[in-house]
Formats: sequence, C-alpha cells, structure tokens
Amino acid sequence: KAATHITDSDEVLLDFEPIVLPGNIYLMLHKPTGVVSATEDASQPTVMDLIDHPHWHTLHIVGRLDKDTTGLLLLTNDGDWSHRITSPHHHVAKTYLATLAEPLTTDAAEQLQNGILLNGEKQLTRPAEVEILTDNRVRLTIHEGKYHQVKRMFAAVGNRVLTLHRERIGLWHLPDELEAGEWCLLENPHIEETTDNK
Repeated sequence: KAATHITDSDEVLLDFEPIVLPGNIYLMLHKPTGVVSATEDASQPTVMDLIDHPHWHTLHIVGRLDKDTTGLLLLTNDGDWSHRITSPHHHVAKTYLATLAEPLTTDAAEQLQNGILLNGEKQLTRPAEVEILTDNRVRLTIHEGKYHQVKRMFAAVGNRVLTLHRERIGLWHLPDELEAGEWCLLENPHIEETTDNK
C-alpha cells in the first residue's frame, strides 16, 4: 500500500523478488561536445546516454555544462551532496580552460580577478583566478555558478569564448586517462575540503 511505512531493516518484495536499493552513487564523466546536460531529451543525445551504470536512472547532474562545453561533470543520487556542491553559500571552486577569440589583455585579466559586472546582474562576480597560458588560452577558476558565467565574464571584457573545458570542481580533477565520453566512480566523494571562503 502507498501509505505503508518501511525502515532500513525491512525487506520489500516485488513479485516475490527482493528490491535492493542502490545506496549513494557518485561518479564523474568526461563530457564530450554535442551532448546536453539533461536526464532526458527527445531530440538530442544526453549525458545519460553515456552512463551504463545499472542504476543510472537514479542519478542527477551536479552543475550542468553547455552542449558545446566539454570536461568534468559530476553525477549522483545523493541530493544533499549535490546541494553542498552547487549551493552559492559554499563557493566550491570550478576551473575551466578557455580558448578565446582575442588575446586576453592584462587589464581584462585584472578585471576578472577583481570581480566584474555581468550583463543583467546587479552584483559583481566573486574574484576569479586567471592564468594566461598563451595569447588566446586561459585557465579561469571561479567560486560561484551563474548562468553561462564563464562565457559572460569574457564577453564583459570584450572577448568571446571559442572553446570551453571544465577540468576541476573542488578537489576533483578530470583524470588525463579518462577519455571524452568515459566515466568512473569517485574514489573519494567526501566534500568537507571542497569549500572555501573566497
């Protein structure tokens, strides 16, 4: 019956077969370009099409990536865990590699580091860390997750993102050996050290 209360020690049967709950699942995916960060989509391939875990249907996405953005994507069935990562109060760091249409000037980098006002926003972004790798290649670490934030930050300094790749969330780096489209279980899902006060 729908109103029946069960406890962890109870055994539940369906057609005389025990129902086994999967427990908490934490995994990372190397998202390729061309797939959407959604659990289902009638017209486009989704990241869930890449997950062959037996309990994939219990998972949700922790911090989405645009269709054309690649890199680290976390998935779980633990709502508390995902909330702690995505909550703006915890300021979990996220690091991206961006290829830009124009070289990033020193002045533009300083604006990003100090916080910048995005189009449609009333508050400055939190200070970001900027590492200029080549003229058009930049590593950017942010501590919040506004809508399309990285692309909007570079647009605010008169530039444009050509390619974007997320390589880190908190303590979790995308392993070099994890190819685009592949996933693995997180060895250490504990997030006590992923938050900061920046």
